Amino acid sequence: MATTPARGAIELNLLVVTGPSGVGKGTLIRALRERAPQLALSTSATTRSPRPGEVDGRDYHFMTPDEFERHVEQGEFLEHATYAGNRYGTLRSELERARDGLVLEIELQGARQVRQAVPGAVQVFIAPPSEAALRERLEGRGTDTPEQIEGRLARAKEELAARREFAHVIVNDDLGRAVDELARLAATIGCSQPSTPGGPPGEGESE
Repeated sequence: MATTPARGAIELNLLVVTGPSGVGKGTLIRALRERAPQLALSTSATTRSPRPGEVDGRDYHFMTPDEFERHVEQGEFLEHATYAGNRYGTLRSELERARDGLVLEIELQGARQVRQAVPGAVQVFIAPPSEAALRERLEGRGTDTPEQIEGRLARAKEELAARREFAHVIVNDDLGRAVDELARLAATIGCSQPSTPGGPPGEGESE
């Protein structure tokens, strides 16, 4: 069973990025890591099947449902959640990579769990400029059926209602500006900036 590093090491080096599916979290994180290559990206575990071109251990840790549940029972996940019929989670062993900064791209449910486990982590919610823009992005990906897109949009409404839980919100309506804001937040890793559940957006929010 993997052990969790000392709390101080985790709190000072963790950037949690969440938001609805299709909002552009992956694109923003890739651009961020081009600017700050010292930042490691946590590799999530999932029970979904690999997509063409995805590599086990690089894109995801692909697991069977039984394997995933076994890790849950053994307490080996920092967070885990179910999304679109599949399970996703962050293994505690990923935190061993947090020495120079670790980025977690996770769902809202998982972000809430991390907030409880690692209150000093810097958390940021990525929001779309509008529901219409989010629909356009989901349709443009070409990876989901119309029914799946409607399901993701329904889930997105619930997730967007939770944005005020986060001290930092970035509206991804301009990629360059959004990356700039994310980079400024990443530069605060090492400072004490816990998210404030239920409180008003902080100075890092962009509308």
